[in-house]
Amino acid sequence: MAGCVSRVELSVTCRSLLDRDLGSKSDPLCVVLQDAGGGRWAELDRTERIKNCQNPEFCKKLVVDYYFEKVQKLKFGVYDIDNKSFDLNDDDYLGGIECTLGQVVSSSVFTRPLELKQGKPAGKGTITISAEEIKDTRVLCLEIEARNLDKKDLLGKSDPFLEFYKQNDAGAWQLVYRSEVIKNNLNPCWKKISVPLQTFCGGDFNKPIKVEFECIHPEKKQKKKSYKNSGIIRIKSCKIETEYSFLDYVMGGCQINFTVGVDFTGSNGDPKSPDSLHYISPDGINEYLIAIWSVGSVVQDYDADKLFPAFGFGAQVPPSWQVSHEFALNFNPSNPYCQGIQGIVDAYRQILPQIRLYGPTNFSPIINHVARFAAHSAQQGTASQYFILLIITDGEITDLDQTRQAIVNASKLPMSIIIVGVGEADFKAMEFLDGDNGVLKSLTGEPAARDIVQFVPFRQFKNAPREALSQMVLAEVPKQLVSYYKWQGWPPVKPPEIKKV
Repeated sequence: MAGCVSRVELSVTCRSLLDRDLGSKSDPLCVVLQDAGGGRWAELDRTERIKNCQNPEFCKKLVVDYYFEKVQKLKFGVYDIDNKSFDLNDDDYLGGIECTLGQVVSSSVFTRPLELKQGKPAGKGTITISAEEIKDTRVLCLEIEARNLDKKDLLGKSDPFLEFYKQNDAGAWQLVYRSEVIKNNLNPCWKKISVPLQTFCGGDFNKPIKVEFECIHPEKKQKKKSYKNSGIIRIKSCKIETEYSFLDYVMGGCQINFTVGVDFTGSNGDPKSPDSLHYISPDGINEYLIAIWSVGSVVQDYDADKLFPAFGFGAQVPPSWQVSHEFALNFNPSNPYCQGIQGIVDAYRQILPQIRLYGPTNFSPIINHVARFAAHSAQQGTASQYFILLIITDGEITDLDQTRQAIVNASKLPMSIIIVGVGEADFKAMEFLDGDNGVLKSLTGEPAARDIVQFVPFRQFKNAPREALSQMVLAEVPKQLVSYYKWQGWPPVKPPEIKKV
């Protein structure tokens, strides 16, 4: 299981709750439950009970682990508590809602009408939920150099590096940071050090750390009376900065734009044949549709208008029957947007009988298409738009050199690329594009500014739960988004309020 991105605390207020008590107002409490599968719900947390109140503002926060790559279905229930029993089954239900955690964190304020059951309003009652990440965002930034260090190597100068230790509760020294080694240098200047304050000293400014400014060699000092030191370490600068998280950007107004590119090359096979990867089974699915649903169902919560561009590539399209590597699934090039994930699925189903599968398999046109939008957004100089391109393909890429260049160019833009390989083909080229085994470079040797490609073969997930695919391919996106905005030095559109610690 992926590690949770962070923990969030949810603040809950209600208005105009139903009055269930005779002679007084209701005594409300709010509980949050998470979908545990199979129609079961598991309680995560609950607020305090507030006496005689139809417009409660609950003081106790509801704490929930947050994962970007999962659809986390939540149920909020408000009850009138008239006894001391922990069980809520014997208390009056004042209404509730179902939503996803993604919907809550991507809204500055999330307000919904309460329902007694689906379609039946709980009077005029409403619930408002706001989220805040639980974290210490402070980072210690140090710039350190040294002068006149001792020569330790017989055939060259010393290879110095730095180590920092903090003292744990038992009094022992624990390594928290080791710098890079600078070869053959007695006057080194190390790269800027950035360590979370929590890691460095547990957020406690009074906690001792071990730093030596004069480098003293005890044996040399004993042997030589004129000995002063073996060099001096100098801290050039020391700052405590705020490091923004993925949720800071999302809660601060960053929209995530989702685009789909579907491979319609001939190697997929005739869509009418059960052997084809585009064949839609009697239960209405194929690997392409599962990939669209899995990834789209997570990402859609972070896009306010729920309008998603969807394209095909590698097919002959009417009326000219020319091969296209960038055609709108809805055949409307001026407006390729589909309404919701269901809109993409509908457009895919409708276009299948209207095109001729052909080739070759070219990725660069659709990558460059999304990159143009990302470049336009980047010109605004704000962390307001991030782009995710999902490419679903069945085989070897034809325009590898052009695609390498397109990815290197896109690595300087606010976008990530997810490639899902369907079928049984050899996907070595895709693994090459995923920079996990080293930095991807263009044909001219230009390296990618950051790793933005995630590739997974669908066959690894054939027998896994459907959500396993999205968890795998989306797990890197929060880190990629944060790394881009950090590289640019852009804070969230609405930065979080800095709390005094």
